[in-house]
Amino acid sequence: MKKLVLTATITAAAALVAGCSAGSTPTLPSAPAPSSSAAPSPSPAPTRADCNNNDNTRVESYAPTGPLPAPDDLPAGSTMDKIRDKGKITVGVSADNLLFGFRNPITGRLEGFDVDMVDAVAHAIFGKDITGKVEYRVENFAQRIPDLQSGRVDLVADIMTINCARWSQIAFSTEYFHAGQQVLVRKNSPYTDVGQLNGRKVCTATGSTGSQNLTSLYPKVVQVRVANISDCMVLFQQGTVDGIVSDNTVLSGFASQDPYARVAGDQFTKEPYGLGIPAKNVDFVRFVNAVLEDMRTDGRWAAIYRKWLPAPVPKPPAAVYGRALP
Repeated sequence: MKKLVLTATITAAAALVAGCSAGSTPTLPSAPAPSSSAAPSPSPAPTRADCNNNDNTRVESYAPTGPLPAPDDLPAGSTMDKIRDKGKITVGVSADNLLFGFRNPITGRLEGFDVDMVDAVAHAIFGKDITGKVEYRVENFAQRIPDLQSGRVDLVADIMTINCARWSQIAFSTEYFHAGQQVLVRKNSPYTDVGQLNGRKVCTATGSTGSQNLTSLYPKVVQVRVANISDCMVLFQQGTVDGIVSDNTVLSGFASQDPYARVAGDQFTKEPYGLGIPAKNVDFVRFVNAVLEDMRTDGRWAAIYRKWLPAPVPKPPAAVYGRALP
């Protein structure tokens, strides 16, 4: 899937999220004070010697040990068994990523592609009824890894890119969605590529791969970093920044809310999404990968894609196994 083009389906959902009619510019609150700097963000963790961001070792995960066990037959003492015993799974999600993790302004419920992925894992642990058994913790990008490392959450489902530096800190499921990064600019601007924004202010989220990629690939772009990616849209519409760099899944949602914005240029990165899991919980990674295997073959992945994104529905990303145990 080379480019994600989100059309009428997203426009309708964007109108709900923005709380205004489709095609209008939403009323925006004041954005928190951002940091603006051309200097690099904090260095990511060192990468593992057996992982390369340019080949399949990046997305290698741990293979399931067998067929997915029934909720009443989870291995005794396993991470899944402990989650079932405590009566809930705690998951880090976003509330401002349109169509992937957002709060429905009418019902107040969290919805989206990532939320449906969480529900699939919860059903595999608790069975048909998962009412009250999923505790969502809304996080910004920078909170995800620390919360997994501390055990504050059991799982993160938040358009989280799999890369080698993060594998040194946490574990990932196999890839469940493939995206890429682009730049959002104003429709009447002359920019057709992120490289043309050298010396201009571009907004990114702290702790995001967008920030890291700008630092490494386009160091002359002046980054304005914010805690939440939705704050970038606030700054963009206020005229504080000339562009936003993020995954096209995010930017297409922003563009659908603002008739004066457009996603420009080709994808300049590959962003494979995985479900984040604490590094020590290898058994849970294998279990989640078994859930994803079933979803790829029984039509549930395609149904979730069809629910949130426009046709045609692509094939789900293939599982890649073979990662050495930690």
